[in-house]
Amino acid sequence: MLEYKAIEIFTSEEARWQGKPLSDAIVHFIAGLKTAARCMVTRGTDGCYETGEIATRKLEVLSYNMPLRITIILPAGALDRVLPDIERMVTDGIVVLHSLDVISHKTQNRLIPPQIKVRDVMTVNPRTVTPSTPLDEVVRILLCSIFTGLPVVDSDHRPVGIISQGDLIYRAGMPLRLCLLAASEESRLKAFLDSMASKTAAEIMTRPVMSIHEDRQLTEAVDLMLQKGLKRLPVVDSGGRLVGIVSRMDLFRTIMKESPDWQTFKKLDIQVENLHSVSDIMRRDTHAVKPDTPLDEVMRIIDSNDIQRVAVVDAEGRYLGLISDEDLLTVFNRHSASLWDYVVSKMSFTEMGRKHKEFLDHLQAGTAGELMSVKHITVLEEAPMEEAIRLMTEHNLKRLPVLDSQGYYKGMVSRESLLRTGFTGCRI
Repeated sequence: MLEYKAIEIFTSEEARWQGKPLSDAIVHFIAGLKTAARCMVTRGTDGCYETGEIATRKLEVLSYNMPLRITIILPAGALDRVLPDIERMVTDGIVVLHSLDVISHKTQNRLIPPQIKVRDVMTVNPRTVTPSTPLDEVVRILLCSIFTGLPVVDSDHRPVGIISQGDLIYRAGMPLRLCLLAASEESRLKAFLDSMASKTAAEIMTRPVMSIHEDRQLTEAVDLMLQKGLKRLPVVDSGGRLVGIVSRMDLFRTIMKESPDWQTFKKLDIQVENLHSVSDIMRRDTHAVKPDTPLDEVMRIIDSNDIQRVAVVDAEGRYLGLISDEDLLTVFNRHSASLWDYVVSKMSFTEMGRKHKEFLDHLQAGTAGELMSVKHITVLEEAPMEEAIRLMTEHNLKRLPVLDSQGYYKGMVSRESLLRTGFTGCRI
């Protein structure tokens, strides 16, 4: 048996707390605690109060102040978090406490509650461009932003396309990701931006653009983003005008805010179905090198696998650190001519090494252990998926190294793999 408590509140429809109906206030209070409690409001058909007032459904009396009973059932250990505030909120009614012997308590893990609408979490008034906006201006906006995509709108502010970092790379010839381009030599960056001035957003934007109405459930936006492989989704009003944008990070922040601590629920012997851990995420980047791996080999791995970072592990496979393409940029910066050759000609790291013997010699002499960063955030594979989401949100990470309890490297999880596993592995 599980030890539970039941709080019952006998009140009326006219009872208020801070200007709101008391029943609404209590329901939202319990939901906001994210504790293992259930709350139910029942409305009576007839009754009377201490004042002598009679509440009835009979038309000749015309009474609308019907009696209400609010019932809250929760683990006994959570009572102290709830009861004092309930007593304070009930200024008109009777509060009763019961002890219960509960046989079982079962629930399902929902990453996002179904009542949340897109408008509740979207980023409002996002930066936009028009089809005629020059591409150099598009790039300048993105270089100064934390996001990597821009909606394109017409004169009525209706979305007609979207420009992503991928569009700029594959359609406009942008040689590097935005974060790497921003670190390039200023004169070279200016020359590249000047070369983009003759092109417009209309020439490279993705169209037609997928969008969603602001009043739709957020779960529908998630489904659409997963089905179409979208990182962000424009949000429109009833007139089709852009009012916001919802991104993966908006989803992650919502999960952090709304999702209870399911691990604590399990410790209370509550059976939580569809509870995922990081180890449930099947698709992982598993590329790794040893500390003595020459840097030219690290670059070849990045080239051939189209990845942005490689883990460094010891001979037994224990995680030591991480090398990203941003770390490799420090090597380029010591050879600015080689860096610009790579930028303008799109040579691979390997091809660039062949062209510049001095640069190649430097790469062969350097090792992964010398360049790797040891300050990256990691997550244990047995951690709940929500913990990985929390870490990626708080530290603005796109990928997260996964370790086992002994420190062995198991792979890398991405934002997409977390969302796809969490939202397709259980019904939200």
